[in-house]
Amino acid sequence: MRVDSFDFDLPQDCIALRPHHPRDEAKLLLVPPSGAFENHRVLNLPDFLEPGDALVFNDTRVIPAELTGDRVRGDIRANIHFNLHKREDLATWRAFARPAKKLQLGDRIEFSEGFSAEISEKGDAGEVCLVFSCSGPELDQAIASVGHIPLPPYIASKRAEDEKDKTDYQTIYADRDGAVAAPTAGLHFTDRLFGMLDAKGIERHFVTLHVGAGTFLPVKAEDTDDHKMHAEWGEITPELAARLNAVHARGNRIIAVGTTSLRLLESAADANHVIQPFCGDTDIFITPGYKFRAIDGLMTNFHLPKSTLFMLVSAIMGRERMQAAYAHAIANGYRFYSYGDSSLLLPEKTS
Repeated sequence: MRVDSFDFDLPQDCIALRPHHPRDEAKLLLVPPSGAFENHRVLNLPDFLEPGDALVFNDTRVIPAELTGDRVRGDIRANIHFNLHKREDLATWRAFARPAKKLQLGDRIEFSEGFSAEISEKGDAGEVCLVFSCSGPELDQAIASVGHIPLPPYIASKRAEDEKDKTDYQTIYADRDGAVAAPTAGLHFTDRLFGMLDAKGIERHFVTLHVGAGTFLPVKAEDTDDHKMHAEWGEITPELAARLNAVHARGNRIIAVGTTSLRLLESAADANHVIQPFCGDTDIFITPGYKFRAIDGLMTNFHLPKSTLFMLVSAIMGRERMQAAYAHAIANGYRFYSYGDSSLLLPEKTS
């Protein structure tokens, strides 16, 4: 499919630079398979779910993955900015470098006294591989000491990161370090909302997908067939897979909270719509025509024009339906992107 068929006009003032407070009072657009769109608040979410339905969250925790260091080559130093996006082993991360043209294999990067890395690979689109001077928990601590919260570029280009972002850009249930971008649909949840969901008998389950910076990369291809997704690491335990399959076995729905949870669930589901245990990388790319195997709905924020995430929501509800939903959202003052409002996509039930 042509990428420009997923374009739409988005006024700049629709982009949220700060989250809504309280989190659970952000707007929620209900998108049924047909008929009118409905304007609600996130607190109304339990009204659209049935006892025994399951919400699946991504419990990854955002790390301070923006690093700035000096490339050292003899007496010459050059300042380089890095966005970590995927851990390869205890001492190695893949990263996007800026400016990347100044880098060569074997270059040493100094981030602070006693903390450095070497460029071991250099790929396309500014991607490099960094082998750090320490590993494991020591590396995690060093990154935390010099790194910054990796705000999305459409926010970072308009304002600097500050102390509030350290809590605002993290879900209340974040548990496993490794993401370089937040699973932003989950930012709307609070203890109050969890209590309301519990009272109605809605199950909560947690998978892990360490979101990479590749989620922000623009689609440069003209056709979706020519776009390559960056891989991200995820895990669904055997115990969780069994619990999720039990949800479907009794006739209830699995609703993914966020596109990251959805992509992992779909990566783990087999041709018989059974969710299998999963541990490893996924680069699944979901576009219209994809047949969903695991999920029955999606709660998600509003995404960029021509992005892989807008293609994903179009695969769930249909491209024309989502174009109409986004036009409604813009006309009704919904706030877009990571700190923006939410939507609940409920497609036609399948057997």
